[in-house]
Amino acid sequence: MKLQAVFWDYPQFQDENKLRKFLQQNKQQPVYYWIMTRFLEHGRVVDTFGFFNLEEIAKHLNQLRLSQYSRQKWQRLLEVYGAA
Repeated sequence: MKLQAVFWDYPQFQDENKLRKFLQQNKQQPVYYWIMTRFLEHGRVVDTFGFFNLEEIAKHLNQLRLSQYSRQKWQRLLEVYGAA
């Protein structure tokens, strides 16, 4: 259910186990950062933290294509949780 909010239009990514395997196989590839962007834009914070850690988000935040709202939200979260 949590992945449907992020990947409503990509049913192949709605299975958590398959998504985790896909992320492991594609780390450092453009699709990995596209998936991170989808989580930051559409996912709940708790679900995003289940797939990406604070340091990883902080490292790539400025390179991701995010809305202004999402970028500000995640910058604030990183400040609050001490990763900024």
